[in-house]
Amino acid sequence: SLAAAIPGCTLESVDKAAARVDGFEDLSKRKPSQMSTHEYTTLSRLVDYIIPADERSGGATDAHVPAFIDFMMEDTPDLSGPVKEALQWMDSASTRLFGSLFVETSEENNHKLLSQIAYPDDVKPDMEDGAAIFTMMRDLTASGFWSSKVGVEDLGYMGNTPQPSWDGCSHEAMEHIGLSYNS
Repeated sequence: SLAAAIPGCTLESVDKAAARVDGFEDLSKRKPSQMSTHEYTTLSRLVDYIIPADERSGGATDAHVPAFIDFMMEDTPDLSGPVKEALQWMDSASTRLFGSLFVETSEENNHKLLSQIAYPDDVKPDMEDGAAIFTMMRDLTASGFWSSKVGVEDLGYMGNTPQPSWDGCSHEAMEHIGLSYNS
């Protein structure tokens, strides 16, 4: 059993963990509890620009990333303020640059705004706050996407699959990290 394989693990702790997983909320059914409708709509648009749907998989909203972020805000209250500030910043910047809120601005103008903040090393001084905000939102989006069913399928992850043998890392991989089997 799993409990016997892990020192200090008991059947009771395994049962408790299983109950938490079994009771985990289905994000596809989650209604926003930490954001207004406008904030949630803004978030949905932003995350789909970060990870759009393509021929290989759905995008961030298909993976329920907005619901994941809302859940994280509920679970980690210190995250709520920064996410809400990020969404407000997107609206303020969009209004300043294009005269309308982020969700009311054209896709072309949204791309113009995002291109100014998506690359922190190339950002202009007046957009540094936006770059920090975008980096945080990109990290949250990636966390939500790659931990979702859509994201895992996109990776082609097959789970813990038994390997008949293990020959170690390839020579190229070892060289890349500056190691060798001979040293």
